[in-house]
Amino acid sequence: MRTNTDGLILKEQNIGEKDKLVTVLTRHNGLVRAFVRGAKSVKNRKNSSTGMFCFSKLSLYKTKDTYIIDEAEPIELFFELRNDLEKLSLAQYFSELVLTLVQEEEPAEEYLRLILNSLHFLAKNKMPNEQVKAITELRIMCIAGFMPNLVACDRCGEYETETMYFDVEDGLLYCENCVPSDMIFQLDIGLIKALRHIAFSDFEKIYSFKMEEYALPDLSYITEKYLLSKLQRNFKTLEFYKEIVK
Repeated sequence: MRTNTDGLILKEQNIGEKDKLVTVLTRHNGLVRAFVRGAKSVKNRKNSSTGMFCFSKLSLYKTKDTYIIDEAEPIELFFELRNDLEKLSLAQYFSELVLTLVQEEEPAEEYLRLILNSLHFLAKNKMPNEQVKAITELRIMCIAGFMPNLVACDRCGEYETETMYFDVEDGLLYCENCVPSDMIFQLDIGLIKALRHIAFSDFEKIYSFKMEEYALPDLSYITEKYLLSKLQRNFKTLEFYKEIVK
C-alpha cells in the first residue's frame, strides 16, 4: 500500500552503511517510522529531503509491518537552525515533546502545524526564543488535552484581579482573595493575558502577541513548569537547551 503525505523528520538513525530509519510527524498518520534506502549516499536525492527537521513531500510504501520512503521532495529544510546552537537545541526539545505526546498512525495535523510554525519563527528570528518556547509548550499541552483553567478564579469566578496565582500541578487559577496559603506562582495581569492568548486564541493568532523582554523568562518558566508537572518526566533536550542558554 502506498501513501503520499507531507511530514517533518524528527529523528534519524543510521542502519548499516547506506540506509537509515527516520521518525516522521505526518499530517494524517501521526508518527511514522520509515526506512530510507541508500539515504547516506550523497548522490541520493532522498538524502537532503529526509534529514533532521526537513519538511518534505513523501511517498511511503507500507509492507506488512514496515514503512519505506521511496520518494521525497523537500518543502522546507530550516537550514538556519543548524547555524545557531541555542535554536537547534530548542528545536530538538520541541521534537522530543512531539515524540512523547503524539500517537503512531493517528491524525496529527494540529501538532504538525504548531511545530512547523514554531520552527519557522525560530529559524527566521521573528520573535525571541523564550517566547516561541512558551507558546509551543502551552499550546502543545492544550492540543494533547491538558488545557489549564485560565478563564477565571477556580473558587469565586473572578475574571481578573491585580495579582493572580497559578497552580501548576492542577492547572488552576486563583484571584488574590482566594489564593491557597501554599501557592507560590504569582502572576501579574500581563502574564495572565499572555497565557490566555496562547491557550484560547485561534491558531492564526497565537504568535501575534508582544511582551516586554524582561517578562519573557517568567512566561517561559510558568509554561515549562506546567508541562513538566503534567507529563511527570524530564527532557534531556530541555536540560541541554538550558545549559546552552547559560
